[in-house]
Amino acid sequence: MRTLHIIGTLNPASGGPAAAVLMLIEFSRPGNESEAVTLDDPASPFLKNFAYPVTALGPTPTKFGYNRRLVPWLRENAARFDNVIVHGLWQYCGLAAWRVLSGKVPYFVFAHGMLDPYFKRAFPFKHLKKWAYWIAAEYWVLRGASNVLFTCVEEERLARKSFWLNRWSPVIVPYGSRTPDVDLAQSAADFHGRFPDLQGRRYLLFLGRIDRKKGCDLLIDAFITNASNDPQLDLVMAGPDETRWQPQLEEKLRRAGLSHRVHWTGMLSGTQKWGAFATCEAFILPSHQENFGIAVAEALSCGRPVLLSDKVNIAPEILADHAGFMEADTLQGTTNLLLHWMKLLQAERERMGANALACFHSRFDMKVNVTVFNDLLESATHLQSSEQLASASG
Repeated sequence: MRTLHIIGTLNPASGGPAAAVLMLIEFSRPGNESEAVTLDDPASPFLKNFAYPVTALGPTPTKFGYNRRLVPWLRENAARFDNVIVHGLWQYCGLAAWRVLSGKVPYFVFAHGMLDPYFKRAFPFKHLKKWAYWIAAEYWVLRGASNVLFTCVEEERLARKSFWLNRWSPVIVPYGSRTPDVDLAQSAADFHGRFPDLQGRRYLLFLGRIDRKKGCDLLIDAFITNASNDPQLDLVMAGPDETRWQPQLEEKLRRAGLSHRVHWTGMLSGTQKWGAFATCEAFILPSHQENFGIAVAEALSCGRPVLLSDKVNIAPEILADHAGFMEADTLQGTTNLLLHWMKLLQAERERMGANALACFHSRFDMKVNVTVFNDLLESATHLQSSEQLASASG
């Protein structure tokens, strides 16, 4: 079986969709072949070490991702593939796939949380513009897909609230992350080698984009208010600052006299990322919208409890497994998350850590969960082959 992944960018800093492509290809069944086409500049350094074929058609200057090379490339290469997965919405990738593949090669759209009604509330003017594109293109892209893929029932339920005009065939695909593929003790040493000030320090870890959607301001404000309740507990903010918001947050900490207890690492990857997970006490994410949250699953895979807002769609399952806490995505809710953790006894923290690891293995181990995904692709391929044979014999 041959699968093509279409995605705007494979830049790891872009978040979940790029990570999803890597995992889906890594855990595809033996004998299956996968490759990707992206709108990235082929000179991008992050494209150099992929273990599978990547065709980069960029540079692509606009956020919409219009690239005149994509449709001709798909027309020339579509026959080589049994199925195609389009990652994300609101870019030219989906429209190009619909134009070329509809009725010829089964294609799927992986929503990656991009239909969450949060965006309608947070950016009402942009939502009006999206309505025009929805009617002209995106509605038809999703309607023409073999399936639209969601990572949990809650994501699919919320997706239908964004646009009342909708029609698609949904499938819930279990999602997650890989188990750490590194030695965690060595990773911890690598992390402390780069950030020696954290050696021996207790800290909570935020790992994600420094972005308003992630609730970073809530976390900083809640930490300022409650830092005195646990004077030995620090906060690590790990992630890229694409919107240049970090200086404003740092200024709040400076005025509160807490700059020395909040550590900004920038984006972490490889062993240093796993080292941050391995040496933190717990992971915290007070996000306003999170269809899944790969970093949440990565924290669980390291046996770290997770402190989440109720807008992280997998938070209820984690709460049910006693692997973390869940509160509202408000300042009070984020304050509650910090206080819950600060008040726990050490034995209770260790028990929650054990629950976190068990939760990962039972729900979010991608090596296991990808079986459902592979079955879906193979079923679509067999159906397409059967329909082609029936058409030829008829």
